[in-house]
Amino acid sequence: MTSFIPTAPFQNTWAQRGLRLVAGLGLAAVLAACSSGVKLDDVPVENRSGAAVNSGGAAGGQGGAVDPRGVSGVAVGGADSAQPAAVARIIYFDYDSFEVKADSASTLEANARYLNANRTRRANLEGHTDERGGREYNLALGQKRAEAVRRALGLLGVTEAQMEAVSFGEEKPAQVGLDEGSFAKNRRVELTYR
Repeated sequence: MTSFIPTAPFQNTWAQRGLRLVAGLGLAAVLAACSSGVKLDDVPVENRSGAAVNSGGAAGGQGGAVDPRGVSGVAVGGADSAQPAAVARIIYFDYDSFEVKADSASTLEANARYLNANRTRRANLEGHTDERGGREYNLALGQKRAEAVRRALGLLGVTEAQMEAVSFGEEKPAQVGLDEGSFAKNRRVELTYR
């Protein structure tokens, strides 16, 4: 009885063919993942803000304005003008800090009461900084400020689903100027209801 024992060149050929097949399939998968048949001009866009949308897709009014620095305005997820009456919505911070100050307690409590009474309402917690510091640093600091306010409202009973913390860094100053008064007005978290 004779047995078939493949020779080394035969084994390498099958191994090489298998490796080529696997490499080819991997390359095909990568190329397929990189390509997309969706044309961005053909994607339907739903405007939920109520603002007019021009042909370029930018919202008119608040979202389409251009400031002197050439930066277009940003409208955050469906924010509307129906903000709660007689409730302060701005929390201010010290320089280079994301610690919520004790004098913000009444503002936080009023907003927590409103959100707890209106469980369907959502709030964007928009973190801002003054213009000192680099762009990345200021975006991170604005996010930490927004997260600090989110945690404080959470301790007051507001659900996580009602809040979204975002950062604008130094991009949307409340007051333009290079003095301490202007800087102090820009170090803030604004609560915008939707």
